[in-house]
Amino acid sequence: MKEVRTDVLIIGSGAGGGTVARRLAPLVGAGRRVLVVERGPRLLREEFTGDEVDMAPALYEDAGGYLTADGTMTLAFGRAYGGSTVVYTGTSLEPPARVIEAWGVPGLDHDDLTWRSGRYMRENNVHLLPDAEINDNNRLFAEGCRELGWGCRQFPVNVNGCKGSSLCNLGCPNHAKQGTDRVHLPAAELKGVEVVTRADVRTVEEAPGRGGSRAAALVVVSAPAPGEKGRPSEWQPGTYRVLADTVVVAGGSMGSTALLLRSGFRGALPRLGRGFTCHPAFILVAEHDRDITNDVGHPKSFYLDRAEDEGWILETCMYFPFVTAKNLTGFGKDNAAMLRAFPRLQQILVLAVDRAVPGNRIELGRDGRPAVDYRFTDEVVDSLTRATRAAARIFFAAGAVRVHAPLAEPRVLERSDLPHLDRRVDGAHFLPGRTSVSAAHLMGGCGMGLDAGGSVTDAWGRVHGVPWLRVADSALFPDSVEINPYVTVMALADRVAESIINDLGA
Repeated sequence: MKEVRTDVLIIGSGAGGGTVARRLAPLVGAGRRVLVVERGPRLLREEFTGDEVDMAPALYEDAGGYLTADGTMTLAFGRAYGGSTVVYTGTSLEPPARVIEAWGVPGLDHDDLTWRSGRYMRENNVHLLPDAEINDNNRLFAEGCRELGWGCRQFPVNVNGCKGSSLCNLGCPNHAKQGTDRVHLPAAELKGVEVVTRADVRTVEEAPGRGGSRAAALVVVSAPAPGEKGRPSEWQPGTYRVLADTVVVAGGSMGSTALLLRSGFRGALPRLGRGFTCHPAFILVAEHDRDITNDVGHPKSFYLDRAEDEGWILETCMYFPFVTAKNLTGFGKDNAAMLRAFPRLQQILVLAVDRAVPGNRIELGRDGRPAVDYRFTDEVVDSLTRATRAAARIFFAAGAVRVHAPLAEPRVLERSDLPHLDRRVDGAHFLPGRTSVSAAHLMGGCGMGLDAGGSVTDAWGRVHGVPWLRVADSALFPDSVEINPYVTVMALADRVAESIINDLGA
């Protein structure tokens, strides 16, 4: 086993890890070593083909179909240089003040997060798309909302030179999306930060030394499988023991929580793995009587936020045929007819704002991978039901002729069903394991708080009782952030990096 020494070890390269790496990069010039290890591969530019079957296994854990323990929901999270910032749509929203206040984390201030969020949004070229770049799929959503008197908003997105390929969820082939793979990691590497891909961290533990306690991480580096996308690792395949003065865990809610569980921290941190939320979601598909522009242009431009009052959010979306078919609840001729009508389809993503409840948590499976125990509460089902009715009304207000709704039975709604929507769309039709539900906003597991009895870290990501260990990703959220979490993760990671700089006296 080869031994490597570093001052700071960052585990994960997504919104959290990439932000910390960029912020700590100046330390390298001061003689410190900063090392980032990423479990996924570093893909070549020409390897982003935009093909669903080709890209999903290259960029997502389990090709985007990671199942909860009981198989009732799929979880999508990235596994590549840049983490999930490679496969999300670039939507960039600041955290709501009421959410941060409700979290009640001592030392966490909304104004501070807003200031940090704004800095990264400017750096990542976050802006509203001009009208000329709004496709029909998005325009019809806005028209439907206006017809109903509902005030939808436009998503700010972090793109630069977008060519409208609509392939955000498969990795932008034009590299227009300003994720950590495009902005923060390259900038950090230019200043001397080392990034090692295909490096899986199995455990972290304390390794006492003459100068005080430090950490030891067990890292296994793998070679590419035959035909697999991506460059070989920067290190030779094998097992490494990485000694570090400071470890920053930024593997996402799933990866960070599982690593700390594998490393035996549950005994001292009883809340480890608890507080998991994920915004359970499904898509509604509507057919128009004419072709619309849906699979060109940016896929996600508008949203309708009812999180505070009703516990749901609607977002524009467009998935390509394979994912669309997977998300259409049910089987048979109605589904086949919808897919044959693909050029005429409009899509809306329905998200429920779930809450941290005692039973929903991240544990370890037999293979040491994260296993999510998740129960759909009555409140979540009610939110999905009301959001489905709202989405159907938007579709019909925008001119759709029929709607595929997961919580209707039969599932295809005709315009004549509109007066009876509250009866036709009913939560009683929600059947876990048969209603297709997915989630991509994975949050919690290492929540912030006051002490080890009720949380895992403090407001600066420092793990209670473990001075060398920090968390810097969405695992920190003590409850749902109610919005797309990307910018909030970056703001929190910036705080983590600042605390490391202060502790080092640099």
